[in-house]
Amino acid sequence: MNFTNVLDFRPKLWSALSHYSMARLREDVIAGIVVGIVALPLAIAFGIASGVSPTIGLITAIIGGFMVSFFGGNSVQIGGPTGAFIVIVYNIIAQFGLSGLAVATAMAGVILVIMGLFRLGTVIKFIPYPIVVGFTAGIALTIFSTQINDFLGLGLRDIPGQFIPKWGMFLSNLDRIDMSTFATALVALFIIILTPRISKKLPGALIAIIIVTAGAYLLQQMTDWYHIETIGDRFGDMATDLPTPHGFTLNMATINMLLPSAFTIAVLGAIESLLSATVADGVTGSRTNSNTELIGQGIANLTVPFFGGIPVTGAIARTMTNITNGGRTPVAGIVHALVLLLIFLFFMPLINYVPMACLAAVLIVVSYNMSGWRTIVGIFHAPKSDVSVLIVTFLLTVIFDLTIAIEIGLLLAVVLFLRRVMENTEIRAYSGQLDVNDGDDTAAASHEVLDVAPGVSVYEIDGPFFFGIATKFDEMMRSTLGNKPVVRIIRMRKVAFVDATALHNLEILITSSQKEGIHVVLSGVKPNVRTSLEHAGIDRLIGSDHICDHITKAVVMANAIARGEKV
Repeated sequence: MNFTNVLDFRPKLWSALSHYSMARLREDVIAGIVVGIVALPLAIAFGIASGVSPTIGLITAIIGGFMVSFFGGNSVQIGGPTGAFIVIVYNIIAQFGLSGLAVATAMAGVILVIMGLFRLGTVIKFIPYPIVVGFTAGIALTIFSTQINDFLGLGLRDIPGQFIPKWGMFLSNLDRIDMSTFATALVALFIIILTPRISKKLPGALIAIIIVTAGAYLLQQMTDWYHIETIGDRFGDMATDLPTPHGFTLNMATINMLLPSAFTIAVLGAIESLLSATVADGVTGSRTNSNTELIGQGIANLTVPFFGGIPVTGAIARTMTNITNGGRTPVAGIVHALVLLLIFLFFMPLINYVPMACLAAVLIVVSYNMSGWRTIVGIFHAPKSDVSVLIVTFLLTVIFDLTIAIEIGLLLAVVLFLRRVMENTEIRAYSGQLDVNDGDDTAAASHEVLDVAPGVSVYEIDGPFFFGIATKFDEMMRSTLGNKPVVRIIRMRKVAFVDATALHNLEILITSSQKEGIHVVLSGVKPNVRTSLEHAGIDRLIGSDHICDHITKAVVMANAIARGEKV
C-alpha cells in the first residue's frame, strides 16, 4: 500500500527533482534571488508591525519559507509572514505574550496538518468569497491604522488596540506631527509608487528602503536639525546569530485559552495559502495538491515557534514575483530562503539604519494592495446576502477582532446559504392527474400523464431533504391535515440526500398517518437515499414494497389501495 497516497501527501519538490535539469536550476536560482530581495523589506516590516523584532520577521521568512517549499503541494508557492497575520499576531502578543503566540502558532500548525490529513483542502476553497474579501479589507484598514503613528512621526506611546479609540488618539494629537518624519515617509511612499511605472521587475519597497535609508543617514550626519527614528533606535542592535531551538510550556488551560486564536490562524493560513496557490495555478497551468499544501503549511507553522517565529502562509505577491521571474519548481522557494539567510548572517547590522517612517510607507502600500477596493465595489452589485456578509465581516474585523469576524462571518454565510436553498426548494402538491415529467428540464417533449385516484395525494420535494426543508415539509403536512386522504405519495426523485432531521420528521409523519389509517408511499427514491431510509428503519415502518424507484409504480400501488384492492 502506498503510504503517501493514503495520506494524500506528495510534496511537489519530490516530483520536480525527478526530472530536473541545469537549465531549470539556473531559472529557479535567478527567480529565488529576486524573490529573496523582494521578501527582505516585507519580512522586516511584517515582523515589526506584528509586535516582534525585525529579526523574528526574517527568521520566520527563512525557516517558514524553506518548509513551505520543501513540503508544500504547490510548485511556485513562496511562504513567509504576511500582512494578513499582523492583526491576530499583535493581539495574541498583547494578551498572552510571545510564549502564548508560540503555543497558538504550533496549535495552528497541528490543525493545518489535521486538515490536510482529512483531505479538507478542497473544502477550504469553498469558503464564501465575500467573507475572504471582508476580512482582508478589514485587515488592510487595521494595518493602515497601525502605521499612522510612525508615518506622521506623532511619537505616541500606549496606543489603544481598538480601532475607534486609536483613531481618536491620532486625531487629537495631529499637532504633534514631526515634519522630518512625515517628509521622509512621503518620499518613501512616492518611490514605492513610482518604481513599478519604471519597471515592474524592480522591488519598489527595497528601492525605497535603500534610497531613503542612505538619504536619512547622510542628512543626520550633515545637519543638526534632522533626526528620525530608525529600527536601531527602537529595537537596539540586531542579532546576527541564528536562534537556537527552544521549547514552551503547554498545558490544558493554555490550550483552552489559545484554541480560538489558533483556529483563526489555521483558517486564515489555509485560505490565504490556497488562494495564492489557485492564482499561481491559473498563471502557470500547474495543479496544486491542496491537502499536501495544508500539511506543508502545518509543518512550517509547527516548526517556526521553536525558533521564536510568527505564523507562516503562502504570499500571493511574492509567489507572483517568483513566477514572473521564471521560477517553476520549489527549488526557487528554497533559494529565496537561502538568500534571506545570507542577508541575515552578513548584512543584518545595516538594517539598524532603516527609518521607521520608511517601513510605515511600505506597510501602507501593502494595506492598499490588500484592501481590494475594486473587488468590494464589484460585490456591491451582487445579491444582498453577499453584501451583508462582506459588510458584517469587515466591521467585525475592524471594530472587534479577526477571530470573531471569521466565526460570525462563516456562521452568517451558512445561515444565508441555507435560507437561499430553502427559498429555492419547492414542495408541490398534486391530485387528480400527474404529469410524470413535470419540472424535469431534461425530459422529452412528450408527456406521460397518470390518473391519480380520489383519496390519493401526491407531494413532491424538489431539492435536498435536510433539516430546513424537513421543517418546511412538516409545516405543509400539518396545514393539510384537515383533508385526510387514503394514501400519501411523497415523491423524492430530486432528493439527492437526507439528514437525521428529515428522517425523524418522516418517521413522525408515517407514524401519525398510520394511526389515522393513511398509507404512505415513497417514490423516485435514489439508491443512496434508500440506504439512509433503511438505516433509519423507515423501510420496516412502511414496508419495503412502499418504497418505489419510480412514480408510475407508486401511483399504481396508491390507486389500488384507494380503491380497496389488495396490493
